[in-house]
Amino acid sequence: MKHDSLSSGAATRPGRAAPEPRASYRAFRRIPTRWMDNDMYGHVNNVVYYSWFDTAVNALLIERGALDAGHGPVLGFVVETQCNYFTPLAFPQTVEAGIRVAHAGSSSVRYEIGLFAENAAVAAAQGHFVHVYVDRLTRRPTALPAELRRLVDELRVS
Repeated sequence: MKHDSLSSGAATRPGRAAPEPRASYRAFRRIPTRWMDNDMYGHVNNVVYYSWFDTAVNALLIERGALDAGHGPVLGFVVETQCNYFTPLAFPQTVEAGIRVAHAGSSSVRYEIGLFAENAAVAAAQGHFVHVYVDRLTRRPTALPAELRRLVDELRVS
């Protein structure tokens, strides 16, 4: 199902996720849309939303010194991902990605992301992905490094 059909109210059916407000997220990152993000229906293609999830979280981790993807001792592997679409986004818009942590274990983190049209009160889409952190050399799960644990705790919601 294309996500543009969800703007007709399907997002509010019982058992279906509902768009959340900005206050539900701990950090934000602005992401400009690109011409190539639009599909033949005139809005951003669903696969781009997953790219924005990845970009928002990893950029935050790198900028805050919690992850060195190129040379650090740990890598984050995505093992689960999901997205709910509520309102289409399209070029030319700026997307504001809200980020929070819903759960953190000893070697895994569930990041939740809300994608907002610029200045919108509620998410146009929201979803999550789970990173399992592994040792760069052995590729086996490993404990979250101290810098990452600090940032995860800062982003955690109850």
